[in-house]
Amino acid sequence: MIAHFRPTLIFVTTMLLASQPAAAVGIDQTINEFLTPVANAIDAFFMTQIPIPLVGSAPFIVIWLVVAATFFTVYFKFINLRSFGVGMKLIRGQYDTSKADGEVTHFQALSTAVSGTVGLGNIAGVATAVSIGGPGATFWMIVAGLLGMSSKFVECTLGVKYRDVHADGTVAGGPMRYLSKGFAENGHAGLGRVLAVMFAILCVGAALGGGNMFQANQSFAQLQNITGGADGVMAGKGWLFGLLLATLTGITILGGIKSIARVTSKLVPIMGLIYVITGLVVIGMNGDRLAWAMGQIFHGAFNPSAALGGVIGVMVVGFQRAAFSNEAGIGSAAIAHSAVKTDRPVTEGLVALYEPFIDTVLVCTVTALVIVITGSLDDSTGLQGIPLTSNAFASAVSWFPYVLTVAAILFAFSTMISWSYYGVRAWTYLFGENKTQENTFKVIFLLFVVIGSTLDLGAVIGFSFAMTLAMSFPNIIGLYYLAPVVKQELAEFMADVKSGRVVFNR
Repeated sequence: MIAHFRPTLIFVTTMLLASQPAAAVGIDQTINEFLTPVANAIDAFFMTQIPIPLVGSAPFIVIWLVVAATFFTVYFKFINLRSFGVGMKLIRGQYDTSKADGEVTHFQALSTAVSGTVGLGNIAGVATAVSIGGPGATFWMIVAGLLGMSSKFVECTLGVKYRDVHADGTVAGGPMRYLSKGFAENGHAGLGRVLAVMFAILCVGAALGGGNMFQANQSFAQLQNITGGADGVMAGKGWLFGLLLATLTGITILGGIKSIARVTSKLVPIMGLIYVITGLVVIGMNGDRLAWAMGQIFHGAFNPSAALGGVIGVMVVGFQRAAFSNEAGIGSAAIAHSAVKTDRPVTEGLVALYEPFIDTVLVCTVTALVIVITGSLDDSTGLQGIPLTSNAFASAVSWFPYVLTVAAILFAFSTMISWSYYGVRAWTYLFGENKTQENTFKVIFLLFVVIGSTLDLGAVIGFSFAMTLAMSFPNIIGLYYLAPVVKQELAEFMADVKSGRVVFNR
């Protein structure tokens, strides 16, 4: 037992030393100096403006994601809209998979993946999108979420199709597997291997950045904000918050995907309900302004001011933030969904469809409506991220920011434990499938929890955003290449459902 916790003891001791002010300043500067050029280099390629005839231009990565999502929506005949019923039956466990390979149920796999996407991007990211692009950015976030459901369907089906099931029953899957194995099937093993390694490297960076430091940093910022700010009781206590958060994270992730799935299957519904119900209460208290707020969203989507960059400018902001929030096309969720118990890969793709719907269409829309309907967007000039969302909640009920803080910490925690698993799978793909490598990454991950909580990491957001979006480049190449495989899987499964060969229990 002590051996299991040795990594935790090591990182706790290290961070207690590193938490001294002088050391913190040095670490802060070192990390920022390292991350900034990396983020800038990735941004230089992926955020390059691509001319769009008649309407303007948009960043390459936004076009890359939106075109892919639109293509898959059409290619699979609007699977994002026509399969809700089948998907719900699968989530409820009406399709018997008790004898199939895998480690978790459909619901647990969905919960783990949702916990990785429903994070502070839904609170801070949406607020940033609305503050930059205006209320109209909300409309385009919803559109991006609906289209992204199709991308999620493809990547999660492939995640199960090409996963590796080890002798002990554990599973390793995700883009690394379907890029290498899927391309190899058609005589392009070298290209598949290059894309898989590229994805794995970017995934490790995203796990430590957006899936870790950003979450810890922003959740502590909100905790400090409601306890008196820079002069409050939590001022300078980031290391203490980080140690507590890292300890809870460490206890959870030591048990692997089964432990993570057990926690997220209980935590995700609770945290989602807390946040959505609180948001709906605020919206209900301002019910007389609901029609006006909806009008602002639709009007802003198609008739924004020139200062916001016109329709394309607002569309880009909405699509960009939606991509960072729901990760459709990024490939990360396929890693979690690969661990599901099933004998039909497409069943998990149909379950995964719900993920962008929950994340973007529901949770992100609630956040945006709260900000718009309370008038906080106009009354909080200069505020972005969590402070803007917190201000919107406080305008309705003074103590609501405390509820938001609980939600923010739960969101951060759930995101971190899911991304730790993504990072482990990517790390072990690069360095070897064994416990030593798994524990090595877990120690690094927990160390970065404390770093993220303690320091003023100005480059974290840029680095996190760049690494996460960059994962979509190798991933979507694979999705295009392997789409026919998914189409065949879908056709066979739907034919079996129609003929009665697939039976759903009541």
